[in-house]
Amino acid sequence: MKQEKLIRFTSGFLGFMFYAGIVVLVGLPFILKLAGRYYYAKIEVQFWPMLITVALAGVCGLTIVHQLRKMMKTVINRDCFVDNNVKSLSLMGKVSFVISVLFVIKLFFLPTPATFVVILTFFIAGLFSHVLACVFKEAVRFKNENDLTI
Repeated sequence: MKQEKLIRFTSGFLGFMFYAGIVVLVGLPFILKLAGRYYYAKIEVQFWPMLITVALAGVCGLTIVHQLRKMMKTVINRDCFVDNNVKSLSLMGKVSFVISVLFVIKLFFLPTPATFVVILTFFIAGLFSHVLACVFKEAVRFKNENDLTI
């Protein structure tokens, strides 16, 4: 029962993150202008490179959350070990690496300590996603073999 509540909460939270992410992405030019004006003036100076980098990273982030939402549906249906989850994990790994590369590029025009944290975090997330994709691929294979023997 507790596990079911956690699954429902996670599913709802991912839905919130997805739609909130869309709102932030749409409002990104305005948000960056405000951040440049009131928080860190270099953002205003580097507005276009920042907008392009953060917007592309935002699209990648939305892709990750969308894939997680698809995977949560298989968890709710109690059918996790399917090929689509392997594809989702693989895509999330690739997209995580893209985010890392985008923030490496950001280092050339607006380096901050947080940028290094983002690079490392998404690089590790990319590795982790690819390893999980391999684990899920094997689990799917075992499940399919088991289904055939019954």
